[in-house]
Amino acid sequence: MVGYDPEAKCVSTVEAAAAGSASGLVTRVIISPLDVIKIRFQLQIEQLSSRNPGAKYHGILQAVQRILQEEGWVAFWKGHVPAQFLSVGYGAVQFMAFESLTKLVHNVTSYNARDSFVHFVCGGLAACTATVAVQPVDTLRTRFAAQGEPKVYCNLRHAVVTMYQTEGPRTFYRGLTPTIIAIFPYAGLQFSFYNILQQFSEWVIPAEGKKGGNVKNLVCGSCAGIISKTLTYPFDLFKKRLQVGGFEHARAAFGQVRRYRGLLDCIRQIMREEGPGGFFKGLSPSLLKAAVSTGLVFFWYELFCSLLCALKNTDSATRKEG
Repeated sequence: MVGYDPEAKCVSTVEAAAAGSASGLVTRVIISPLDVIKIRFQLQIEQLSSRNPGAKYHGILQAVQRILQEEGWVAFWKGHVPAQFLSVGYGAVQFMAFESLTKLVHNVTSYNARDSFVHFVCGGLAACTATVAVQPVDTLRTRFAAQGEPKVYCNLRHAVVTMYQTEGPRTFYRGLTPTIIAIFPYAGLQFSFYNILQQFSEWVIPAEGKKGGNVKNLVCGSCAGIISKTLTYPFDLFKKRLQVGGFEHARAAFGQVRRYRGLLDCIRQIMREEGPGGFFKGLSPSLLKAAVSTGLVFFWYELFCSLLCALKNTDSATRKEG
C-alpha cells in the first residue's frame, strides 16, 4: 500500500498525509530514548570506550544508567515536544509527497509506479521536501536532547526566541547541507528496499500475505531501515555536530567540544582527531533505532491506511443500503 497502486485506488493524498503523521506520532513516543542516546553518542568527541577515562559514555547500557542517575527518566524524552512536531510534520509531508510523486510517475511516464527504482527516486525527493519543511524543528529537537544540567533552554518558546535573538534565523537551518545530501539516498533506500523486501516476501510466502501482513510490514521496514542507515550514517553524525554549533557552552559537562566552520571542516576535524571510527559514533543505538522506527513507521502507516480504506468501504456500503 506504500506508494501509488493503480489496482488499489483507496487512499487519497490527504489521507496518506494523515496516516503518515499518525504513524510518526506513535513511533516517536516509542523510540525517543534511543534517539537521545544516539545524539549523545554522536556529539561526544572522546572515544566511546571504557578505556578512555575522559569519555562520559562508553556503551548503550552504561549510557542508560548514567543518564538515569544524573538526569532521571524524563531525560530520555528531552526535546520530545519539538520531536513530535518533527515526526508528525515529517511523516505527513513525506508520505503525501511520496504518494503524489509515484502517482505522477505512473501517469506521465512509462515507468511502473511499483518499480523499486521509482520508489528510490520518489522516496528520496519526498524526504528532501519533508526535511526542508521540518529542519527548524529538527534543530530544536537536537538542542534539547543535547543539553545537560542546568538547562540552557527552559521550554520551546524560550529556545526559539533565544536562538533567533543570539544566532539569527539561519541557525534553525544548521546542518541542512549534510542532511539533504544524506536524506535522499537514505529515504530512497528505505522505500526501495521496503518495496523489494515486500515483493520478495510475497514470492517466498504467498500464502501468508493476508494472515501475517502486519508482521511482514514490520520486519520488511526494520530490515530496510538497518540497510539504509548503515550506508548513510556518517552524514547524520555531521548534521548533529553542525546543529549544536554556537551551543558549545551547554555541553561543557559532557567533555570536549569543537567548533566547525562547515561540512568540510567538520569532516576534516573528525578524521584528524577521532579517526575513521569517529564517523560511526553512535551507530549501535542508531541501527537499533532505525530498525525499530522504520519498521514501526511502515507498520503504522500501512495499518492506518488499511483502517481508512475499511472506513471508506463501510461508508460506501452504508450509503448503497440506504
